[in-house]
Amino acid sequence: MGGAFLALVLAGCAGEGEPDAAPQDSPPASGSASSSASAPSSEGTDGPGDSAPTEPTTPAETAPALPPAPHELSLPTLMAEEFVGGPIEQLGVRDAPGPYRELAVAFDSSGVRVSGVLAVPEGAGPFPAVVLNHGYIEPSVYVTGQGLTRERDRLVRAGFVVLHVDYRGHAASDDTSDFDRESRLGYTRDAINAVRSLEREEYVDPERIAMLGRSMGGAVTYNALVAQPGLVDAAVVFAPVSSLFVENYEQFTVPGRSGVASRLVESFGSPEEEPERWAGLSARTYADRITEPVLIHHGTADDTCPPIWSEQTQAAFVAAGVDSELITYDGEGHAFGPQFEDSMATTIAFLREELEIAAG
Repeated sequence: MGGAFLALVLAGCAGEGEPDAAPQDSPPASGSASSSASAPSSEGTDGPGDSAPTEPTTPAETAPALPPAPHELSLPTLMAEEFVGGPIEQLGVRDAPGPYRELAVAFDSSGVRVSGVLAVPEGAGPFPAVVLNHGYIEPSVYVTGQGLTRERDRLVRAGFVVLHVDYRGHAASDDTSDFDRESRLGYTRDAINAVRSLEREEYVDPERIAMLGRSMGGAVTYNALVAQPGLVDAAVVFAPVSSLFVENYEQFTVPGRSGVASRLVESFGSPEEEPERWAGLSARTYADRITEPVLIHHGTADDTCPPIWSEQTQAAFVAAGVDSELITYDGEGHAFGPQFEDSMATTIAFLREELEIAAG
């Protein structure tokens, strides 16, 4: 990979000028180990000379082979990584807008300290949980917990622990490289580690964790699903970017950040010259790895992330055998306004069903 510039591609759903992922009502911030499959034990097999009948020998079960990595900076590199997260550290108490606790927190994400906001319902738990992946907001102006405050409030009131991930390079998180940020590989690591960190907490039910992303956070969510199948039990995305990296680059980076686009091509090769490299950053390339049900919300009047992107993603998911559903909202824009409450009611019902949460 040629230079640090590589990272300046794809500044979220819409590059430099992308509007906030959702209306901003964010208050200012105040003051288990990963699971892995193991091969069956060979202990107890009959040795030479044993006269007892033996079962026909079959190859030991192994994990599915990982796809080849077209470049070290690609989604297959995340597929081969082990994610363990770290204990969630409390940084301060925030003023919660409802009858629940809200904390400024931080956790370890593959050696990077990442900040966020944790909301916990009243009671002892253990509670189901949701990791939130926010949309593009310029890191220099972003404040902790920004972008998904409405969703966070609705989910915690519905009985979910909610961890809103700031991402590396945002708020109180450690800084990161340009490429790690703009490729969304770093953000994807943060979302995956957020799940692993939640699994460590005694007030969280580790068997009932979901992920929700908006706009650029939709790509982060898709990436996490293909990188670590089985990580969560369900996923929801609102007004997501394209599941093809090159479409975001062509729509936003080329017209809005031409200098960055030129330097990217010089170092990484153009999409025409190096199609496999570009495909290696696209969740759609690896859609057949998704094992969780996915719910996609998209407004027909979204002028930031075209609805056709979700239609094409849904078609690719169906072709790959993914349990997915696309719900479109007539006249609804990118941020979701008039139909937001309906979309959240559908989301909460979906999560309760998929996480097998009893009514009551």
